[in-house]
Amino acid sequence: MFSPKYRLTDTILQNLTAIAEAKAVIDRAKILPQQELRLRRQAIIRMTHHSTEIEGNKLNLRQVEALYAKKKIDAPARDVHEVTNYLNALKYIERIVTEKKTLIEKIILKIHKLVTDKTLSPQFCGHYRSGPIYVVRRRIGMPPETLYTGPEAKRVPKLMSDFIAWLSASEKNEMNPVIVAAIAHLEIAAIHPFNDGNGRTARALAALILYQRGYDFRRLFALEDYYNTDRPSYYRAINVGETYDERKSDITSWLEYFVVGFKEEIDEVRAKVLLLSARSVDGKINKQIYLTPTQLKIIDFLDQMGRITAQDIADVLSCPKRTAQLHIQKLKKIKMIKSIGKGKATHYVANS
Repeated sequence: MFSPKYRLTDTILQNLTAIAEAKAVIDRAKILPQQELRLRRQAIIRMTHHSTEIEGNKLNLRQVEALYAKKKIDAPARDVHEVTNYLNALKYIERIVTEKKTLIEKIILKIHKLVTDKTLSPQFCGHYRSGPIYVVRRRIGMPPETLYTGPEAKRVPKLMSDFIAWLSASEKNEMNPVIVAAIAHLEIAAIHPFNDGNGRTARALAALILYQRGYDFRRLFALEDYYNTDRPSYYRAINVGETYDERKSDITSWLEYFVVGFKEEIDEVRAKVLLLSARSVDGKINKQIYLTPTQLKIIDFLDQMGRITAQDIADVLSCPKRTAQLHIQKLKKIKMIKSIGKGKATHYVANS
């Protein structure tokens, strides 16, 4: 049975308290839906860019943003696939959360399948490895150095089964979601259950756990920023042993690293949200505005494009133009958008 060993040090407890306090502020903040959607989109782009760059992807933030907007870019096919794969995995995670599905083995395998699509042979995508695996550091002019040896392949199914059982128990025991996400991240990296894509799967899984357990912070954070800013520190923190059994000894140092980084990222989110909220104290936002998923999709598209037409909305939603017009009228009624021009030249912009 999986039973991680760690201590809740003063550093961990103090930071968990600060994170909970920041969460309350972020959850209460009143900001316009288009502002929140913009921050959420930026978080998804940052998550994707940094999580793939850690693994050697060469695309910059602007190129990732272009792929998010479904634009073509001139870049190596593998790099493009890695980024679009991670974006697809994050979309899948959002769907799992929306549909309130229980986190089971099938979901973890699906996440892996998505992040490795077209970059790993099909027989390995979404399937556990069948052979040994090593984490090796290669430096010019020096012999390869084995940093970590994963557990034998025959142990992987049982280790994953035990880990998933622990995840279920941690929810029933109401463990702090940040601690659970940290342990899940490390355990996937330790088991190294796949031929490739273990790091991306681990980071995506940590996000899913936080989203599912009410610690999504309006989905405005991107912890991958913290990892990628100082990659050597990330590698040192996660390498708490040279073998799986060594990593089981004590993971307190990893938890401290994870929690400190999480607080840093959430502090930045809080600062952004409070800045936008402060700009609205003139009475423009006197209550929180709630939109339907369809309305959010329209506003998000408008925020990306700057202006849209009824036909644009019909295309985005795959609905009749008459239905698009009804959505427009509802958004105009709550003063989220306004019309510009007349007749066929009519288009819509955000009501700033």
